[in-house]
Amino acid sequence: MILSIITVNLNNSKGLKDTTESILNQSFKAYEYIVIDGGSNDGSREVINQYSDSISFWVSETDTGIYNAMNKGLEKAKGEYLLMLNSGDILFNDNILENVIEAGLDKDIVYGDVYEITRDGHGYNKKFPDQLMFSFFYKYSLGHQASFIKKNLHETVGLYFETNRIVSDWCFLTLAIIKYNCSYKHIPITVATCKRDGISCDPDYWSEILKERNAFLEQTFPFYLNDYVEMDHLRNEFEKLDQKFQFEKNKGIFKKIKRRVLHFYHGRE
Repeated sequence: MILSIITVNLNNSKGLKDTTESILNQSFKAYEYIVIDGGSNDGSREVINQYSDSISFWVSETDTGIYNAMNKGLEKAKGEYLLMLNSGDILFNDNILENVIEAGLDKDIVYGDVYEITRDGHGYNKKFPDQLMFSFFYKYSLGHQASFIKKNLHETVGLYFETNRIVSDWCFLTLAIIKYNCSYKHIPITVATCKRDGISCDPDYWSEILKERNAFLEQTFPFYLNDYVEMDHLRNEFEKLDQKFQFEKNKGIFKKIKRRVLHFYHGRE
């Protein structure tokens, strides 16, 4: 089996129903569908029972958080690739999986784009870059709703960190691509629609997100992190020189800064 789709849910029966229907309506059918519910009491169990004939595995029990639930799902998965499509995330149209398969699941991580809906109801296409470097992950992440991850990559990188509450999917992707140099490919396909109403998009949790991210970076990538801070300073100096048109006067330092900046953003990463 080529694909396992895993949905994690907690008290979001409407989102679970929408997600499940978007999966079951796909023209491509060679997948298994796994639902990990955290012991919901809002009618989610009834939704699971309604579609149970089309669900390969499901469980509804208390867990210790979203990443504990995601790990439960991937440990049950039998597919070569995994797609984490949590409750409320919807595949963009009925042919998306077929389009992704045609584009080729031939790297450790194959990722597309997402259509995001903001808290005020506005939608926009969020496109991700073809080339992924530390400078991207320092500020951003890929959309897990559009990332098809080879299951055996978890044997190299590990499971999702259950000690984190918010950023462990970002940690996994950063480790996989920056530390373990896994293969990846961007496909220009809008894979899923997702709402920016989760905890990771809530300003009330930004300080916690920053704390978790910085702790991970300081422990795992201190060399890159120090260089990134230095590069910000060098880039500012580069821009100052450029703005003042002092190339000839400052030719030596101008070339040095330019070389370091280009090396950081396009070289060693």
